[in-house]
Order: sequence, then C-alpha cells, then structure tokens
Amino acid sequence: MANLFVLGSGGFGTALAVMLSGAGHSVRLWGWQGWFQEELRKKRENTELLKGVKIPDEVGIVDDIDGIEEAEVVFFATPTVGIRAAAKMCAGRLKEGAALCCAAKGLEPGSLLRLDEVIGEELPGHPVVALSGPSHAEELTRGVPTAVVAASADQKAAQKVQDLTANTHVRIYTSDDVIGVELGGALKNIIAFAAGIIDGMGFGDNTKAALMTRGITEIARLGVAMGARPETFMGLSGVGDLIVTCCSMHSRNRRCGIYVGEGLSVAEAVEKVGMTVEGIVATECAYELSQKAGVEMPITTQAYLLIKGRTTVKQVVSALLERPLKHETEVGWLKMGRSGS
Repeated sequence: MANLFVLGSGGFGTALAVMLSGAGHSVRLWGWQGWFQEELRKKRENTELLKGVKIPDEVGIVDDIDGIEEAEVVFFATPTVGIRAAAKMCAGRLKEGAALCCAAKGLEPGSLLRLDEVIGEELPGHPVVALSGPSHAEELTRGVPTAVVAASADQKAAQKVQDLTANTHVRIYTSDDVIGVELGGALKNIIAFAAGIIDGMGFGDNTKAALMTRGITEIARLGVAMGARPETFMGLSGVGDLIVTCCSMHSRNRRCGIYVGEGLSVAEAVEKVGMTVEGIVATECAYELSQKAGVEMPITTQAYLLIKGRTTVKQVVSALLERPLKHETEVGWLKMGRSGS
C-alpha cells in the first residue's frame, strides 16, 4: 500500500482517487474550493462530473495539503491553468524522493511549456512522470479495462506509478519519451474539437477518419521537431488518446466542437459545455509553437483562425480541401525523428 495525494477534485482527479483507493492505497483528495470539498465529504459523490460514483470512505477529502509530506506519489489533476499554482503550493512540503505524476493534458499559455516542465520548474529535485492515454474518468470508475502510459526520464519513478495499478483493471505501460507522451495528450484535444465540428455539420465517417489520420500526422510532425520520437504518437498517448477523444461524447472537446458545427460561436459553445475545454487553449499554444518551429499544421491553423473569429466552419472545410496536393508519407520528419536531428 502506498501513500498518495491527488491535487484536483474535478472529474479526473476524483476518478483517480476512487481507482487508486480501490487498488488498496491510502489516498487524499484535495480541491481548490472549500465549499466543494465539503459537498464531496457530505455526499461522497462528485454529483457535477461523476454522478452515481461513490467516493470510498477511505479517501480523505481535504481542504489543505497537510499530510502531503507523507505522499510517495503526488498526482496533479487540476486544469492546465492551475498546474503551476498547485506546484508552487507544494514547495518545501514534499517527501524526499516523492514522484510527481502529471495527469493533466495541455500546454501552459504564455510560456508554451509542457506541464511536466512547469512542475519541474516549481519543484526541482523530484522526478516528474507524465500519465496519459485513453482514459475517460467515467469509465475508470466503472472498472472498465483501461491502458495508459507513464513517461519519465527517471524510469524508477515511472515504474513506481506503473506498480500502483498492478493486477487491477488499469494497465500502465512505461516510456522515457516524456515530450512525445505530453504532446500527444495535449494536442489531440485540438483534433477532437475539429472532430466535433465535423459531427455537428453532419459529415460522415469518411471525413472523421481523414481528419484523425491527418491530425495525428501533424501532431507527430510538431512533436518530432520538439524532440519526441515518431513512434510514440502511434501509441496510447497518441493514436489511442486521439481515437477515444474524437469518438466519445465523454469528451468535452468533441462536444464543444459539435456545438460550433451546429452554429454556435466558440464562446457560446464553451459556455454550453460548462467545463474547461482544454482544446481551445491547446490550439492557441500549438499554433504559436508551430510558427516558432516552422512546422506546417493545417488543421491546427484553421482551428486557431476559427477560435479567433477570422474564419467560419464552411471556410475551414474549403481551406483544407483546397490545399496543394501532396504525397501522403512525409519521409523528411520521420527521418529527422529517428536521427534525433
């Protein structure tokens, strides 16, 4: 049994706490808002995001981070914009050698840093693990067989996270390609937003399959330019997460896109979803990164222009279909990825 601390009592943070407690670990679950934590304690249920899922009595629902000093692994499951603040809060409080596991998926606005980099900046001296892959909170809590990947430069830390769910319904693989795992998890939200637009406009399976295939290509293109390995994007944190996010109504990014495809503005769609839509911020960050790196990302670019109100959904479709004809396999960036140049 391990001592664990989960920062963030939203849908995924709650699901992590439930799942890890079920695996026999001692878990504390912290959230930003005291009134919400009190509601969780009273009802033992996250009625807003995981209705019907009981939070075991063994999970300590806390208002402060007292006890984090005992945690062997600290999970960061807040929205992207809260990761740095959550990490700052932990400074000077952590057990020596404690692993820091980032379960959020995104990029930090402004700095354009990956979230593992944000945590590492604020909490140097601790190994950071990126946890990613196809893992809807709604299914984690129902015992649905799930496979994800834990990536870290410190393989002992990755294996420590891996061991937490041994012999449960959650199978964790390890990787040392932190860049690829982080970027796959963050950038797939852009394609899921676009997939929702396709659904909202009434297009079919052909269109979505094309979007997903070309989407993973441009995600990998940027990833390789930033130092990731191309094969990582064919794995759980790449294709795996892309499939589940583009095809499920559990995905708030896809739902947001559906509303846009049906005629709402992006702002109206985000408001209707009623929760953080990470794909919007990820689109803006990825567009900036692609411009700096000189990497072509046509789907991301069109999503960016749409978010900024510079184009319409119909114009987006036309712009993508009218691009110059090309060979499908882009050998250049694949070779670059293999050589590391």
